[in-house]
Amino acid sequence: MKIRGNIYGATAIFLFASGFPAADQLLETWGIITLITLRNFLAFMVMLLLIFLLERSVVLRELPWVNGFWIGGMGFGIGSLLLLIAQAMTDATTAALAAAAMPLFAVGLEVTLDGRRLSGRFLLAVALVLSGGALAAGVIPGSSSIGAGFALGLFASGIFAWGSRKTVKSFPTLSPLVRTTITTSGMFGFMAVLCLAAIFFEHSWSPVGSLDITNTKLLFIYAFLGLALSQIFWIKAVEDVGIGIASFHLNAAPFYVMIIVFLLGSEWNWMQALGAAILTVGTLLAQLPEKR
Repeated sequence: MKIRGNIYGATAIFLFASGFPAADQLLETWGIITLITLRNFLAFMVMLLLIFLLERSVVLRELPWVNGFWIGGMGFGIGSLLLLIAQAMTDATTAALAAAAMPLFAVGLEVTLDGRRLSGRFLLAVALVLSGGALAAGVIPGSSSIGAGFALGLFASGIFAWGSRKTVKSFPTLSPLVRTTITTSGMFGFMAVLCLAAIFFEHSWSPVGSLDITNTKLLFIYAFLGLALSQIFWIKAVEDVGIGIASFHLNAAPFYVMIIVFLLGSEWNWMQALGAAILTVGTLLAQLPEKR
């Protein structure tokens, strides 16, 4: 088992989860398009700054910006937009649950494109991860229904899985920070075009909210923690353990959201804690060495 890769994955998803409660509050005054465009722009600026500070040997003009822009726009731009729309149609927990379904798509990509063979133990691990993720999101069998918002979130997860794998496979010689930066440029560029169009046509998704102290703090969480740092750790995790295992960590996102809102004053949910324990067992089971 690659402990370091799993630590990267867990860190990435905790940071990613911190963005959901922040987005919930920001969506009260901000439009979907304007909010996600600003988030992507701020994250991109932070990543460029980190390259200047941490990787001074990197020559920006020599990076594969075109390919990175395309992968970022398709994989992360469209994916993140659809996920935020899904959250606006439902709530933070439901959106987190949809994101936690990524293992289905990630494992499918590995089987189809990488020739991965699925053992019975690995399939059991996937089942544990998915069932644990459902409990972690507070979904009780027989009492939940799959609506359009949740289905849209599932589609976003599939696109995000493709973008994550493509980022690692396309730029094997670049560091996780540089890989993430060039694909985030595509996330921002894709959303900037849609944002300008939405503002021009005065779409309901285009309101620009206030930038008071509260919203500035929330934007810091949503952009810097929930995207910039999260994405860097995420790509590193995908590089170390593969998109399939890395995606298992996404199932903990609803549990992390619950922890965050608990710290903000909500009640503790033992069912979600049980779900997190089950998905942890599944994640560990999937990484045990195969018997010869």
